[in-house]
Amino acid sequence: MTYKRFVAAAAALSFCFCAFCQPGRFERKYDLLVSQLGPAGVGVETVLDNWEAEDSTDAKMLLGRFSYYFAKSQTGAVVHKPQSRYLGMDPILSLKDSTGNDVHYFQVNEFDDELYAKAVKAADRAIAFWPDRLDFRFLKANAYIAYEKESPDMALSYLKSLAAEGAARTAAWEYEGGEADRDFFAEAMQEYCYSFYSIGSPSSYEAFRSLSEYLVKLYPEHVGFVNNIGSYHMVAKNDYKTALKYYAKVLKKRPDDYTAIKNGTLAARKAGNRKLELKYLALLAEHGTGNERMAAEARIKSLSGGR
Repeated sequence: MTYKRFVAAAAALSFCFCAFCQPGRFERKYDLLVSQLGPAGVGVETVLDNWEAEDSTDAKMLLGRFSYYFAKSQTGAVVHKPQSRYLGMDPILSLKDSTGNDVHYFQVNEFDDELYAKAVKAADRAIAFWPDRLDFRFLKANAYIAYEKESPDMALSYLKSLAAEGAARTAAWEYEGGEADRDFFAEAMQEYCYSFYSIGSPSSYEAFRSLSEYLVKLYPEHVGFVNNIGSYHMVAKNDYKTALKYYAKVLKKRPDDYTAIKNGTLAARKAGNRKLELKYLALLAEHGTGNERMAAEARIKSLSGGR
């Protein structure tokens, strides 16, 4: 997920509730106001206050409280950066400055610290009342990522703690009216790894590595986390030799793993290791998509002198 997708996910999750529940009078008022004015519109807080007075543990009310403060805490802003991507996003506008250098403009959300703190506190209350709801946990993680941007320190710490709790659970999590098993949880953690990777800052790359290494220990059956560590060394460190060691570990467990094959091919090429590149190209010709197979076969011929 990219930074923008996480902001959107945090907002969307705030409206998730059991599909079998019949809406009460406060819920109907709340839904009407939000549909017309948004989650932080005029009158929403009053409805939430009255709703809480009637039932302080109602799941949708708690999520509505988070959504109110989270939406109210944000202000749209345009920032300019020298790089062509920022927080995993493409620029909304690119220009040249007076010296001819590229200047890229990005749309981001800035946060009011006091209102943001109230949103996190609301998320904590929801989690305290509904500790088995995984979507509530994601709500808090998404809020951290949106707020911290290039330096996801709190997000990393929180996700490690959540991963440890998830690995230790014997019962399934609850998620959007259903259950989330161990595999679902691991895949969700992979999405968070990708979010750190897509932000693309030095700190987020380190968070990507740290979370992936932690998850490898908790979920050794999920080779995607091993692939992540290889990608960290290839992209963040330009250390192709080390990256190839991790891709080899994946292929030892899963010989047809597409990610390891594709990234291994690229790493071998960047490392200038023709013999190893040929080995990976043969795998790509076997397991890649149609166009990739054709390209791999053509590359094999080129490296083999046309034979």
